Amino acid sequence: MVQRIWNKFFNRENVSYLVFGVLTTLADWISYRMMRLAGMDYRLATAGAWAVAVLFAFVTNKLFVFGSLSLRPAQVWKEFVAFVACRVATGILTLIAMMVMVDGMGIQNDFFCKVVVSVLSLVMNYVLSKWFIFKQTS
Repeated sequence: MVQRIWNKFFNRENVSYLVFGVLTTLADWISYRMMRLAGMDYRLATAGAWAVAVLFAFVTNKLFVFGSLSLRPAQVWKEFVAFVACRVATGILTLIAMMVMVDGMGIQNDFFCKVVVSVLSLVMNYVLSKWFIFKQTS
């Protein structure tokens, strides 16, 4: 029983998603921090960091997490459009959550808010990628 539960949660796909999810999150946080240090408004930095993270995540999710190895332009485009659409949805939720916490709740530490919303975003992105984008290969 315990072995079955272990195997369900700690398999190649889940572990690789976690590893690449952490790397994607680091790409997001580092680019966000760099944009903020350059004087960019937190809202614009959130959007810019999101774009960096989405491009990184698409490549790593497609090839290494879900094993979608097709490089046919039509297939790649279909996956990319679906991936970006799902990420736009979670990106909008991330931006709204940031605005609620920073502007609405008055939390001064915007990077703390970024960390909090990243956890929610990571889980939602996995579910959307597995069930809607790369489902034919998982």
